[in-house]
Amino acid sequence: IIFTTNNGHHHRTDEFSQGNIYVWMDATLKELTNLVKEVYPEARKKGTHFNFAIVFTDVERLGYRVKEVGSTMSGRKGTDDCVTLHSQKFQIGYLDIAITPPHQALPPSGHTRPY
Repeated sequence: IIFTTNNGHHHRTDEFSQGNIYVWMDATLKELTNLVKEVYPEARKKGTHFNFAIVFTDVERLGYRVKEVGSTMSGRKGTDDCVTLHSQKFQIGYLDIAITPPHQALPPSGHTRPY
């Protein structure tokens, strides 16, 4: 399941709206970017930024955690394009994609954050 926003920020765990996209574990972030662009026309604009995060259950804190795993940009090659879900230890479950339109300031990048 993939969650997207169009404000450049990741979701809080209490506000997930979902869209289902089925992919293989060897899917790259660039491939995921292209799948999102197919169903979300606003994201097709050159310069749109996609920040990917894995959402997983934290059994110690009885909640969820979000781990940022990379980013891509429409119309531009990047260092994270070839990152795969498997390489980031993704388990079947949730992927959050924060989409930032072109020419909008990117939010500061965080690391694994508890929610």
